[in-house]
Amino acid sequence: MKLFDVYPINNIAIDKAKGSYVWDDKGEQYLDLYGGHAVISIGHTHPHYVERLTNQLNKVGFYSNSVKMPLQDELAEKLGKISGKPDYQLFLISSGAEANENALKLASFHNGRKKIIAFKKSFHGRTSLAVATTDNPAIVAPVNQTSNVIFLPFNDIAALEACFKEQGNEISSVIIEGIQGVGGINVASESFLQAIRRLCDQYGSVYIADSVQCGYGRSGKFFSHDFAGVNADIYTMAKGMGNGFPVAGIIIAPHLQAKHGMLGTTFGGNHLACAAALAVLEVIEKENLLQNAAEVGQYLMEELKKIPQLQNVRGRGLMIGFDVPEQFKDLRKNLLWKHKIFTGEAKPNVIRLLPSLALRKKDVDQLLEAIKEEIEVSTESIAK
Repeated sequence: MKLFDVYPINNIAIDKAKGSYVWDDKGEQYLDLYGGHAVISIGHTHPHYVERLTNQLNKVGFYSNSVKMPLQDELAEKLGKISGKPDYQLFLISSGAEANENALKLASFHNGRKKIIAFKKSFHGRTSLAVATTDNPAIVAPVNQTSNVIFLPFNDIAALEACFKEQGNEISSVIIEGIQGVGGINVASESFLQAIRRLCDQYGSVYIADSVQCGYGRSGKFFSHDFAGVNADIYTMAKGMGNGFPVAGIIIAPHLQAKHGMLGTTFGGNHLACAAALAVLEVIEKENLLQNAAEVGQYLMEELKKIPQLQNVRGRGLMIGFDVPEQFKDLRKNLLWKHKIFTGEAKPNVIRLLPSLALRKKDVDQLLEAIKEEIEVSTESIAK
């Protein structure tokens, strides 16, 4: 049997990982500034994380949600405290797409409506409703297509107000990434998020804060939506939640009521998943990683902005993107193969940085030195 060919693969087999570094099967060391799509939040193989999971696995790894699990209650309490949303309710699942799927479904249950507002360049996942609200026709199968999703320009308050004025009583929910990830690190303005809150209140719609990639401290606040000073009705979480263990969740405002059978999951909230998620929160709290993400991220952005060849440096915390001019189109490839630094991309010409929240300034300096060297080499080559 062969693997189904769905990803372009770098010919690198990672054999070991620690902190912000990984090593391949030949012993070559790489600086990891992508964290496997923003998943590694506290650093690879953090000792507390490894101990938490190992101890749990030696007791019980899994049972279904048909029995009481004190670990779930412990996780909910810890998450409420650190996120600043202690009065919300937690529903645990296993992936980001699943989180957004359940959030959209719950909103529709709540108000009995069908229409959803999403935004240009959005990415919310690959399952039915999640992919229907994703602005990428190439990954939306015919069976996923629906007339119930309205795509509006990102950060356009006038367009949002006009849509609500025309169809507000039909709109079930608005789903928005606080910082678009796959779309190219586009930051939602505070005024735009405030407008979403105001219009959802006015028309009885549900504000869904997709925090799958931009949440869990990556922005320097627990949720990037928190910069706007308003609360969403539902927050979706996944990538950084388990530091690599498949765990996701949605937290739900008190006015959205549960009913038995409304939502369900087999693997969500299992013993190992809760142990992983608790370990992440414990490390975030003990090591002040929100503050580190804010401070190191600010340093990284300020230094990138000093490199004149890089364009439109943007982001928050340790979720950063910048545009690469055509003459430096091989920058990301050269950072990987010549300097052993993993970064991410967004089409057509964006480099994305999504490292561990424990990233150090010395790691940043390694990246900056490599970028400057590559720009110098490329400039000299063009001049010849």
